[in-house]
Amino acid sequence: MVYIIVAFVAFMIYMWIEAHRHRVVFHSLSFPTFPESFSRFRLFFISDIHRRRISETFIDSLKGKVDLVIIGGDLTEKGVPFSRVKRNIELLKQLGPVYFVWGNNDYEVDYHELDALLLESGVKILDNTAVTFESERGDCIALLGVDDMNKRRDRLDLALSDAEHTTFRILVSHDPRIIEKIMPQHQIALVLSGHTHGGQIRLGPFGLYEKGCLQNINGTMLLVSNGYGTTTLPLRLGARAETHLIELKHEKS
Repeated sequence: MVYIIVAFVAFMIYMWIEAHRHRVVFHSLSFPTFPESFSRFRLFFISDIHRRRISETFIDSLKGKVDLVIIGGDLTEKGVPFSRVKRNIELLKQLGPVYFVWGNNDYEVDYHELDALLLESGVKILDNTAVTFESERGDCIALLGVDDMNKRRDRLDLALSDAEHTTFRILVSHDPRIIEKIMPQHQIALVLSGHTHGGQIRLGPFGLYEKGCLQNINGTMLLVSNGYGTTTLPLRLGARAETHLIELKHEKS
């Protein structure tokens, strides 16, 4: 009986450790439509922070490697103090300009207060809108963001209209199901999403959701992150906590 208890405690500790890893997955992605004049474009993508406190040491390890930061929704959830949210934002701002899309759990808190905190902190909210980055040669990259699909607040059409006259587009959506609404004429090269936690606790190949991955769907690259935090239980199994450092480059023929 003692051995069973010891084994159970050890197993729980292992799952707790898996849930609190500071893991960065590096992706080097090349696209023929990516403007050559940008040379490269480095994005740090973090989704589903929930209750976690971002590590200062972790942020220090990324300094100088990032051009901008994207928060893919579920920055917080019910019961998380706004002081913790503000601290996490301030740490992320040390890496570069921060952009944010809403997730379903962000609406569990006073979202008017969260909105005010984000604006006060200088975070750009992409709520069915887009921002454009222009190189010295006049080439453009558009970063689009849609509001949460679970609340039926997403309006891809509005984000696209805000990104007119751009040929390379990156879309951020908390929920990866946005891929079902994307058509080739939208010219979206890359989608960044989270929400699923990779199933969070998996038994081998089985889980509530598919494990996070990067895949090509009808010509659009879709990245689904396992996420940085957890929900309900601060435990993971078979779906490690992760963030992403994404380098975009021009694909030479």
